Amino acid sequence: QVQLVESGGGLVQAGGSLRLSCAASGRIFSNYVMGWFRQAPGKEREFVAATTWSLGSTNYADSVQGRFSISRDNAKNTVYLQMNSLKLEDTAVYFCAATTGWVPTEESDRYTYWGQGTQVTVSS
Repeated sequence: QVQLVESGGGLVQAGGSLRLSCAASGRIFSNYVMGWFRQAPGKEREFVAATTWSLGSTNYADSVQGRFSISRDNAKNTVYLQMNSLKLEDTAVYFCAATTGWVPTEESDRYTYWGQGTQVTVSS
């Protein structure tokens, strides 16, 4: 089993930056994929970014392309989401997720492990 714990959320002004962390416990194999999703009030869960644990290939939602960056530290079993140029519409609960595979999939149903979520609020 894999346990995921997010941290780093908070309140930030539009145009600012935040870095989210997702610490994983348990064995992380080379064919694991790590992803970030978000959910705003009244909206469906939305894909944000994903990366493969082995080679670090990435996939980003169009809405965050060029502003957000996903990365991983294999030694620390931790994945990060660097969020820059934050917009009001980025406000949401952000979830870390994991699954087995070789492709950084954006399909939420493919992910079998989920963290508890961390709140990100962007103000004007």
